[in-house]
Amino acid sequence: MIRRRSLTLLIIVLLIGVPAGYLLVSASQSRDSGRDKENKYSATGLSAGWPSKVQRRIYEVDIPPKSSFVAYYETNNWKASRLYTQFRTTHKGLTKFLHSLGKTRADLNDGVTIKKRDRDITRWSFDPAVHWTGLRHHQDDPRPSQDITIDRSDPQHPIVYVVSATTP
Repeated sequence: MIRRRSLTLLIIVLLIGVPAGYLLVSASQSRDSGRDKENKYSATGLSAGWPSKVQRRIYEVDIPPKSSFVAYYETNNWKASRLYTQFRTTHKGLTKFLHSLGKTRADLNDGVTIKKRDRDITRWSFDPAVHWTGLRHHQDDPRPSQDITIDRSDPQHPIVYVVSATTP
């Protein structure tokens, strides 16, 4: 009789204990994995290279051909999705880029137009000694709006910084 009760108790413990233990281990590993990914991607910042054509189309960032030092970073959450892009272009390339937004050089204002929050995410620092120009291109949802800042210290090869944000 004791032997039978012991066997029943062992079976019950195994039927409940093994899955419960597996569940605890699995949940712990999943939680750690999420933290690792969050740390990895939050520390990455800009990645060298061109954003995909789909990203450029969604965020309406038309990087001119033959641009150099192209880098980007994309963030997505339930409130907004953003594409941070920087590139060096030519005088003609800047005109083409602005034209793709329906803007001209006359629309540029002096100063930095990218918000501090966005500068902190990308680790962009805009030296006050540099001649910065920029503009804010607002569009109604769901189309993206862009904050653009341009380093004009080399007029023949300006560096363009773009934050394009859209609301899902």
